[in-house]
Amino acid sequence: MSQALEANQALTGIRVLDMTHVQSGPSATQLLAWLGADVIKLENTTGDITRKQLRDLPDVDSLYFTMLNCNKRSITLNTKSERGKEILTELIRRSDVLVENFGPGAVDRMGFSWERIQEINPRLVYASIKGFGEGPYTKFKAYEVVAQAMGGSMSTTGFEDGPPLATGAQIGDSGTGVHCVAGILAALYQRTHTGRGQRVNVAMQHAVLNLCRVKLRDQQRLTHGPLAEYPNEDFSDEVPRSGNASGGGQPGWAVKCAPGGPNDYVYVIVQPVGWEPITRLIGRPELAEDPEWASPESRLPKLAKMFQLIEEWSSTLPKWEVLEQLTAHNIPCGPILSTKEIVEDASLAANEMIVEVDHPERGSFTTVGSPLKLSDSPVQVERSPLLGEHNEEVYVGELGLGDEEVRLLKTNGVI
Repeated sequence: MSQALEANQALTGIRVLDMTHVQSGPSATQLLAWLGADVIKLENTTGDITRKQLRDLPDVDSLYFTMLNCNKRSITLNTKSERGKEILTELIRRSDVLVENFGPGAVDRMGFSWERIQEINPRLVYASIKGFGEGPYTKFKAYEVVAQAMGGSMSTTGFEDGPPLATGAQIGDSGTGVHCVAGILAALYQRTHTGRGQRVNVAMQHAVLNLCRVKLRDQQRLTHGPLAEYPNEDFSDEVPRSGNASGGGQPGWAVKCAPGGPNDYVYVIVQPVGWEPITRLIGRPELAEDPEWASPESRLPKLAKMFQLIEEWSSTLPKWEVLEQLTAHNIPCGPILSTKEIVEDASLAANEMIVEVDHPERGSFTTVGSPLKLSDSPVQVERSPLLGEHNEEVYVGELGLGDEEVRLLKTNGVI
């Protein structure tokens, strides 16, 4: 990245010691790097496990790793060795933020409790991502779908006659990473007033629950009777799975389009003002005046039939034509985009959300750009670092270790 671009970023001058691995932590620190922070990814000498997971090319960092670790520097360090602990102490002293997502108590067992970290650097913001908060789940091992299962997502995802389903969106891992970034930025801002760092704790279960709050809303509404905007016929004392229902005040559904492929669907929202133009589009203009269909209240008990009528029309047309006709009448809708369509979407590329990045070992790869668009903090997505690529730059150039010591540290397995 050019020096001019670095100087214009929101977090220029903030150093982040990134002790994270897999997805939840790296997703957070990548956002910080895109905001201009100097993110130093500290890895053990064998590297983040995702460098080798789900490889599509032999002996090359996986896309799993490269797509979560752009714009960072990588150093290696054996934090179990005594010299490693001394170096880690110096890195903590020189950092503004430390982020980790080890198992509960792992950093404490290294000898770096919150109390010890405060002694080393009282201005440090120490952020931890864990699976769960304090309580009976604390020591459970958390994975993406485990967090979805225990945060309210899976029980409310799917169709009522089917099993609970995981969502393709990584709300447990990357969703928690976004929450962690919000906490870190707030702590950095508070530090400008207090001069002190603080702990930031985010649990994956808690982040998923926050993203599922409308389902908790509906759980309370259930005490006053069935939820009319849900397509379900029967209700118990818990929020049901409701397929593709919008979950909001306006009913919505994914309707089939031609030629009937797995993603030939358009999601349609039926607002009160949109009903009359929809009736004309589907060739049933009389339903705009029919008291059995004219009002939102009259349509609510027969949402399935309503969307069936729309689908009888949409299934005869390609989804892009359905989209064009609906949007011409200002009806909220969107095509179901496959991953292939997203990768090839010119508008997403123009918005720098789908970007091509050159990598010295794997060549060019496609990744997701920064969703955070700040007018005074431009982002240029840079490739992920090779393992230990910046050891000399950090250890010699910044910590002042001698070349001979660095050679011995390598020989002794410290770096």
